[in-house]
Amino acid sequence: MAHTFLLEIGLEEMPAHVVTPAIKQLVKRTADYLKEQRVDYDDIKPFSTPRRLAVLISGLADKQEDISESVKGPAKKIAQDADGNWSKAAIGFTRGQGLTPDDITFKEIKGTEYVYVDKFIAGEPVASVLAGLRDIIMAMTFPTMMKWSTHHFQYIRPIRWMVALLDDQVIPFSILDVTTGRTTRGHRFLGKEIDLATAADYEENLTSQFVIADADKRKQLIKQQIDKLAADNNWTVDVDAGLLEEVNNLVEWPTAFAGSFDDKYLTIPDEVLITSMRDHQRFFYARDANGKLLPVFISVRNGTDHDLQNVVAGNEKVLTARLEDAMFFYTEDQKKTIADFVDRLKTVSFHDKISTMAEKMDRVKAIVAVLAKHLNLNDAQTKAALRASEIYKFDLVTGMVGEFAELQGVMGEKYALLGGEDPAVAQAIREHYEPISADGALPESVPGAVLALADKFDSILTFFAAGMIPSGSNDPYALRRQATGIVRIAKDQNWALPVAELASEFIAAETDAKVAPDLDQASQIQAVVDFIKDRIRKILRSAKQRHDIIDAVTNGNSSDVLRLFTAADILASHANDDNFKDVIESLTRVIRLAQKAPAELADATVDTKLFENDSEGALDQGVAEVAAAADKGLNDLYAALADIQPTIAAYFEATMVMDKNEAVKNNRLTELSKLANLAMGLGDLDQLIVK
Repeated sequence: MAHTFLLEIGLEEMPAHVVTPAIKQLVKRTADYLKEQRVDYDDIKPFSTPRRLAVLISGLADKQEDISESVKGPAKKIAQDADGNWSKAAIGFTRGQGLTPDDITFKEIKGTEYVYVDKFIAGEPVASVLAGLRDIIMAMTFPTMMKWSTHHFQYIRPIRWMVALLDDQVIPFSILDVTTGRTTRGHRFLGKEIDLATAADYEENLTSQFVIADADKRKQLIKQQIDKLAADNNWTVDVDAGLLEEVNNLVEWPTAFAGSFDDKYLTIPDEVLITSMRDHQRFFYARDANGKLLPVFISVRNGTDHDLQNVVAGNEKVLTARLEDAMFFYTEDQKKTIADFVDRLKTVSFHDKISTMAEKMDRVKAIVAVLAKHLNLNDAQTKAALRASEIYKFDLVTGMVGEFAELQGVMGEKYALLGGEDPAVAQAIREHYEPISADGALPESVPGAVLALADKFDSILTFFAAGMIPSGSNDPYALRRQATGIVRIAKDQNWALPVAELASEFIAAETDAKVAPDLDQASQIQAVVDFIKDRIRKILRSAKQRHDIIDAVTNGNSSDVLRLFTAADILASHANDDNFKDVIESLTRVIRLAQKAPAELADATVDTKLFENDSEGALDQGVAEVAAAADKGLNDLYAALADIQPTIAAYFEATMVMDKNEAVKNNRLTELSKLANLAMGLGDLDQLIVK
């Protein structure tokens, strides 16, 4: 007989951002537990609101599956002594299986007899198994945990009630002073407690008490209500998915409503208005048919439409107060010049172990100059990037950003335009923060991309030099995100970005400009290269690139971000070629032999007079062709390396590299070293797995 089981954890209101991850965790932990306990079921349906996490399991089996298996023990010679008495090993083995030596049989495997016992474990009734969900509930983890009363147990919020109902039977267990039962609670203000006759009654009974427990149904209802308000008023409302999810996890019985504010506030930049509504008040905003922001908002009440006008008035009052503050700061900020704000940055700390924010901007300007030259920016792009680097952090000390920290960069762009700056400069100021998340939007303008790179390089280099290197999950200054940003920007702009070489140039430029921090940045260059390569590995893994190709390109001798991605693409595109195995095996043989070359041969030249057979001359000519191809790009390099494979094979067939004549041996190692260095331009090919 199939059963239905309900588990509900009743809590004080949880933070909205916790609800969805928490119910997903409960579903997974429950599914894993049932699998571990050998209990079959058809489906687990999740329910969640701010005050409850619940799962409804349908098609649940009567009991665990029985276990019937033959278990192997020690060899017979260990299990019995010469007189046939059971040893401690045999007795311990059977005891561990819940049996006795009388249950032992012997089976021969490859000429040796071993102890075996036939083990049968009858499945426990499902009611007994479900009581173990107590441990699953208590094992759950959350971003923040709290204690309550005199208990030492920690949870996201205090547990107030629990329901554990198998069909119509309560499964009894307790957590702290809360014992499971059949009583659930309706809406905090509109509903009441209700006893569930059966687990299957859960959703319908809660609906009668003003709780829509199915999060998907609740979300869909909110969306429908917002769409109706928009349609009735001829508004365009972009229902942000993240905001909708958050609002959904704040209510149990949603009722959407519209409010308004004085249109005088529309003189404030849209971004400020939207931030005030969306981020601070959890309101949806609306535009007209032409895309112009309207002085209205849509919010969602946790309740019915009773006395809704009072709720509307209250929300309008709260929003107006916030917009009044925004209007004040916006007006006051415009009384000062950009130069005034920049001057104030001399007293603002970037980090107390590194420098002030003004000094950081000086370093970034030096880095921008290096990047502008390296990337061959035109005069307009260079001018815009350099000017932006001189002022790009000024909005940090404005009143508006002090009130709305989320608008860093955004207000910098707005105020830069009001201050008469070139639009390209203003855009770069906004874009330098991008990407603001691992997969966030990237700078669209060249000056913005350059400024973003410079800012991120400076942060990583200085924090590493100050000894604040991310470890484990600890990354308080978001350096991993900034390294990912560097990688993504370089790839997006198709810019060659040799990190090691550029970092040295950055430090030299800062030193020449007398703006270098009192830190040993040079000693951290390799660590920074490795750090950025780790981000490249992660991006390649997420793109489902072969692990051996990832290892090959990131362990090579190049620190050029774009080159590593290109090399990975090239190796992947040729991995199924008929000759790929031969090409890679020949090159890895070259690389391994080249590693035996003495260090003093690093700058040696090949002496053709020491060649003893035609294959050496052919290889020398082939290496020259590969070198010429390498200058054209990695695709040409790989093609040339593939073409030279037969020449390499013939060379090894005819030539003993480690000749007894020291001069001949070193000449051959020099030749192979030149070829190996060219091959390593694609990566450490020895890491590739070829079959």
